[in-house]
Amino acid sequence: MTLIKSISGIRGTIGGESGINLTPQDIVRFASAYGAWLRSKRKDGRPTVVMGRDARISGPMVSDLVVATLLSQGIDIIQLGLAATPTVEMAVMEAKADGGVIISASHNPAEWNGLKLLNNSGEFLSAREGEEVMKIAANEQFKYSNVHSLGNITVNNKANQDHIEKILKLDLVDQKSVARSNMTIVIDGINSVGGVVVPELLERLGAGRIIKLNCRPDGLFSHNPEPLPEHLEGLASIVVKEKADVGFAVDPDGDRLVIVNEDGSMFGEEYTLVAVADYVLKCQPGSTVSNLSSTRALKDLALKYGVDCFAAAVGEVNVVEKMKEVNAVIGGEGNGGVIYPELHWGRDALIGIALFLSHLATDGRKCSEIRKDYADYYIVKHKITLEKETGFESVINRIREQVREGEINEEDGVRIDWPDGWIHVRKSNTEPVVRIISESISKEKAYEQLKKIKDHIY
Repeated sequence: MTLIKSISGIRGTIGGESGINLTPQDIVRFASAYGAWLRSKRKDGRPTVVMGRDARISGPMVSDLVVATLLSQGIDIIQLGLAATPTVEMAVMEAKADGGVIISASHNPAEWNGLKLLNNSGEFLSAREGEEVMKIAANEQFKYSNVHSLGNITVNNKANQDHIEKILKLDLVDQKSVARSNMTIVIDGINSVGGVVVPELLERLGAGRIIKLNCRPDGLFSHNPEPLPEHLEGLASIVVKEKADVGFAVDPDGDRLVIVNEDGSMFGEEYTLVAVADYVLKCQPGSTVSNLSSTRALKDLALKYGVDCFAAAVGEVNVVEKMKEVNAVIGGEGNGGVIYPELHWGRDALIGIALFLSHLATDGRKCSEIRKDYADYYIVKHKITLEKETGFESVINRIREQVREGEINEEDGVRIDWPDGWIHVRKSNTEPVVRIISESISKEKAYEQLKKIKDHIY
């Protein structure tokens, strides 16, 4: 498996050969490059880095390597232990740290792990910043401190609670209405940090009954950790069996949220952001942002409220940059990623849960009834494994040469829009594949669009 270095960080499968998989040698090299980059940004004093990890089996090993490397460069560490990605992002801001590292491979299977790198704003490195770190790693332009200048470790055991407290203080989080609703809620924590922090959030919100599924944070993922419908049949069946009002699933590092309706049907990960945006825009009108691979339903919602909906390249950092540019009040990605800037500039399943439950409680209808408020678009997804690094450009060139109709956007791969749908072809930030996403007004039309593009590629 190829070691992946991208705007989403560094990730790969544990073990194997250096430069091919994520080995101790690779972990130390990239951690050293990140530490050298931080030191270059801070001319005086010690840099400070906040560290957190998901519950993957390899997490303690990878974390120990990163911590030891940064300490050896004279960098102080604030260690959070098990913490969601958004928790680490917020802790960087709270500590006024120089950066942060989350040890996680997001939705990838258990054999994967990675390093998500943050800047001093608690946000993912920009493309330019990431390139600087990669250049340092490639050239091994780093050095280490002498024994009298090593970094120090402090432990913060309150980061998860601080995250929850800040959510509860937000004006749009209606804790009283949620408590009055006395809801039964099922949470699938996929054996990681979500299994710890989400039940605590639900308790603080006043949920009537909380049913925990896969909430022991042992890293032994009970199913494929990407929160897709085909992986959530167990959650759906428990929601129905327990007559729950709603079910929630998160990914291993807690930045993606998927909702299951009371009847066991899927709300749809593309519609997590749409529903949360609906609630936010009712209370706080303003612009919205999603990425080029996300559903048109958000644009429809923006039109309903008379506000703008902007598109950004795929990747949290790109969405955040666009949100800041247009002063958006809500944004995110169609993979269940909600970004609410009143809290912080990052995808956050916890704020998604709090705002969705506020929506559900104040609306008074069932989850499945709220879902019917939004246009039914159908998305189908396909991926092509890349054999060579140069493969992607040849794929895009074939599409440019053969597709003549439609509005074309080449900001991130190529997206083609038609009146009744769109298709987006792009290189993945997290896997060595080309992703093809097709959305239309019917499943048949979405597959027809997908087949047309595949025929041009193969």
